[in-house]
Amino acid sequence: MKLRLDEAQGRGVGAKIALEGRMLGIALRVEEVITEYRPPAQKVWETIGEPRLLVIGSYRMGFTVEPQPTGSLLAVFIDYELPSGLWGVLGRLAGPFYARWCSLNMAKAVARRFA
Repeated sequence: MKLRLDEAQGRGVGAKIALEGRMLGIALRVEEVITEYRPPAQKVWETIGEPRLLVIGSYRMGFTVEPQPTGSLLAVFIDYELPSGLWGVLGRLAGPFYARWCSLNMAKAVARRFA
């Protein structure tokens, strides 16, 4: 996937991010906007427009980090719709696995950032 960032570089409310690429010969694309941003404690983003993805449709995802007496508590989430048309069938089957994969990768990225 090719990543395009606006001048805000994905930092700050209103910043835009676009991803484009191909998988199995199918063109994929999604545009996102940052809706909540409180570094380093919280970041939330969601799709804008109509994403072209295989197993999920529009989504909202993010994380929060809260200090704890012995470290930090990380919460990661993704709320998504199923894709339209025939892809919705694939989404029902593979969407939960993809959402889990996205969440785990986000958790690992945040953990690396705070390590």
